[in-house]
Amino acid sequence: MHYQKVRDRVDSEMVSIRTHGDRTLFFDFLPFDVGTIKGFNIKVKLYTVPGQVHYNETRRMVLRGADGIVFVADSVLMQREENFQSLRNLQENLVTYKKDISRIPLVMQYNKRDLQGSQLLPVKLMEKELNNRLKAPFFEASALKGKNVIPTLKKIISRTITSIGSRLK
Repeated sequence: MHYQKVRDRVDSEMVSIRTHGDRTLFFDFLPFDVGTIKGFNIKVKLYTVPGQVHYNETRRMVLRGADGIVFVADSVLMQREENFQSLRNLQENLVTYKKDISRIPLVMQYNKRDLQGSQLLPVKLMEKELNNRLKAPFFEASALKGKNVIPTLKKIISRTITSIGSRLK
């Protein structure tokens, strides 16, 4: 998440915890209030976790209480296989908690769309390979520039609140 884009809308501070073994990987936590809906105070606790499969325990732990997920896929061609592995790993980790990837609110985000040239996977190909069965809404994004960060967040919050509302009925 590009924190600078939402800083003025958030009452709390983002907390970053360095993961062991790599100075560039962070585990981020950003809590904020969305407001009240039908008498319920809605609080969002947004977690980001490292995408690399070797950080599986951290990712599994965060999924335990997840009500919605944004799957961020790297648009760089060289990351194509890692995207598959990460999505498969997400599905496996959800099963651990008796959750189904096709039933949990999900939004796909294709990151690094600000890069140019043949090093990028076409969005149509990413959709076919990663989202053909899931049919989740998707956004072309650039975390670096903040492009489509807020629309992605709004979409997952909306889908998650709708899902929770349906379960409460």
